[in-house]
Amino acid sequence: MAAERQLELITIGRSCIDLYGEQIGGRLEDMTSFAKYIGGSPTNTAVGASRLGLRSGLLTRVGADHFGRFIREQLQREGVSTRGVLEDPARLTALVFLGIRDPETFPLIFYRENCADMALEAADVDEAFIGSAGAVLINGTHLSRDNVFDACLRACTIARANGARVVFDIDYRPVLWGLTRKDMGENRFVADAGVTERLQRVLPLCDLIVGTEEEVHILGGTTDTVAALRAIRERSAALLVCKRGPLGCVAFPGAVPDRLDQGVVGQGFSVEVFNVLGAGDAFMAGFLRGWLRDEPLEAACSYANACGAIVVSRHGCSPAMPTWDELQQFLEGTHPHRLRDDVALEQTHWATTRTGQWPHLTVLAMDHRSQFEALCEQTGADPALIPRFKALALKAVDRLAGGAPGFGLLLDGRFGMRGLEAAADQPYWIGRPIELPGSCPLEFESSPDVATELSTWPANHVVKCLAFYHPDDPADLRERQERQLSRLHDATRKTGHELLVEIIASRNGDIDDRTIARAMQRLYDLGMRPDWWKLEPNDSIAAWRNIEAVIAANDPHCRGVVLLGLSAPEDELIASFQAAASVPVVKGFAVGRTIFADSAERWLSGQIDDEAAIEDLARRFSVLVDAWGAAKANQGASLTA
Repeated sequence: MAAERQLELITIGRSCIDLYGEQIGGRLEDMTSFAKYIGGSPTNTAVGASRLGLRSGLLTRVGADHFGRFIREQLQREGVSTRGVLEDPARLTALVFLGIRDPETFPLIFYRENCADMALEAADVDEAFIGSAGAVLINGTHLSRDNVFDACLRACTIARANGARVVFDIDYRPVLWGLTRKDMGENRFVADAGVTERLQRVLPLCDLIVGTEEEVHILGGTTDTVAALRAIRERSAALLVCKRGPLGCVAFPGAVPDRLDQGVVGQGFSVEVFNVLGAGDAFMAGFLRGWLRDEPLEAACSYANACGAIVVSRHGCSPAMPTWDELQQFLEGTHPHRLRDDVALEQTHWATTRTGQWPHLTVLAMDHRSQFEALCEQTGADPALIPRFKALALKAVDRLAGGAPGFGLLLDGRFGMRGLEAAADQPYWIGRPIELPGSCPLEFESSPDVATELSTWPANHVVKCLAFYHPDDPADLRERQERQLSRLHDATRKTGHELLVEIIASRNGDIDDRTIARAMQRLYDLGMRPDWWKLEPNDSIAAWRNIEAVIAANDPHCRGVVLLGLSAPEDELIASFQAAASVPVVKGFAVGRTIFADSAERWLSGQIDDEAAIEDLARRFSVLVDAWGAAKANQGASLTA
């Protein structure tokens, strides 16, 4: 593949919203809630390829609607080029409803009448975009309409003219060819000579053809697999790959032998099937990771089979795709038959598919509740004013940050909801508390069923939980708090929220250079892997080195640590930055009362207006931001001295 190419792969065709039933083991009729993912075979493959390290892009159409924007935003989060994702103002983004009934039954309904991606046409194919890739992938489903067939043919012709390779995923869905009732979306095979004839028209352009045995049958025009492969070989010199589910796959770089096992056999992996939907797209992504990088055919088959095995064990298609780190971990280790019970693999999947990068993070923390109620009592202000003041937090952050990365805010749902709602349109990190203020043992402010509460939170809200927790607490207190934290950790993984655990140990006992590290290790030993830690300021470099060592030993994928303020005076807090800044895992701070206490008191008592409060908050916040930046810069300078 030419080294100068911008992309290694462009996939072409379906791009939709998958609405996956969350209730498992019942009829689609009885499912009551659905998880929303991006979907469509070429879209899934583009995501899977990107997660495996290939530079991928997508050519499709989406509606000028909320779902179309979600597809574009999610592709960007996944690292997939959206240069070819075109907006169609006349049509809606396609939908698919899917369910998991049992290991053999996966009902699905396609809502694709006059949808955006099926309106793709030859004029949408930009020659420069296609020419920027080392390979293009087309899907059989998209060849069912003349306009899309022409678009795919043009893309293939351009690719071949530019020395790129053409990949054909047979991807046969009879319902999308009008060959079954609309409620038979899971049906995988209906023989049809017209479909065979149309699909075969692209064969001379192909360098790689991949399909299940049923898909090979429709392409070859016979239900005898070997005969079908030979019929395909007569029309194409492409590498042929036949997917065989748990048996793995067989590849045929040349003549097709008398038996399938006489080809290049890629052994499958024995795992429990939870959801077959999306496995083929993962297989394709894995195979392309090897084939496009010119690795041995056996390696490409191994990647493909492993990716398929991983995805059949999970809910969803695109979100289940493994990353390169995860794939290597799978191939190098031994795993339970019920793969989704592999805690280590699931942790790697979680940690390596989180979106957003936070090399540094400075947060205005205004999630306090009891403190604001006390301020109202002190000033005689109506507590109904608290939400109005908290809404100013976002304006203060934005005044300082101006949309720049590395800034965030912490707001609560009780008094800070208006600010949380407004933050949805901003690029900032958002944290939100779940704990009942001041509780020890830890209690949650919401329903005791914390997962039910979190299911109502937007996906980008990081769940923050403060625990007054000391490793030398009495056993009964410590165990009660650990049970609550473990419940919360489990809930956040099920709802897909990141978790920030804030530990304040100093209220419960004396602390030394090992105390916080010991507390963290206890939680790690319980199986917790918080995405973030929020810890007390400390001027001991030894304490921070111990914290760093605990994180490195237990969770090298941890997002990092932010400092809390504990109402410390500004100069004391700034002084504490020096020790913390010496440790790379500390990314910044999340400070509140040091910044807002004076402004809030004066605003609640009517001494200043909104503008003055915003300006004062932004100024005080900027002092700490600049001080943290200087502390980090000083550490860098000392390392190079």
